[in-house]
Amino acid sequence: MVQWIKSHEAILWWLTAASIVTFVVSLILVPFIIVRIPSDYFTRGRHHRKLYADHHPLVRGMLVIAKNLLGYIFVVAGILMLMLPGQGVLTILIGIMLLSFPGKYKLERWIVSHGSVLRSINWIRRQAGQPPLVLE
Repeated sequence: MVQWIKSHEAILWWLTAASIVTFVVSLILVPFIIVRIPSDYFTRGRHHRKLYADHHPLVRGMLVIAKNLLGYIFVVAGILMLMLPGQGVLTILIGIMLLSFPGKYKLERWIVSHGSVLRSINWIRRQAGQPPLVLE
């Protein structure tokens, strides 16, 4: 084991650095995004608003691709944070909220409806002076 660590020391340093960076970034971005979720987001019916509808179709396509790419990055980082330091479940939730796929709203509601997740989200919102998320 010691031999393996010595032979892969550079990789271990990079993994350590990546872990620290994702931890710090999650501590900054996750609360920033959570407090911007409308408190009634989960009480509305289906979301019919077309995203970026007022933009040129090419710009709209690029923005949707960028939003989905960021969502995938958040989901992967959240999965890694389940094993490394960080706010894994909340980061996965934010990633899912950025993605576009069928059944997304139901999945979001299912994740948020778990008591510990909702308590964590509402604690962050309370610290920022925002009203709690309301579930139907």
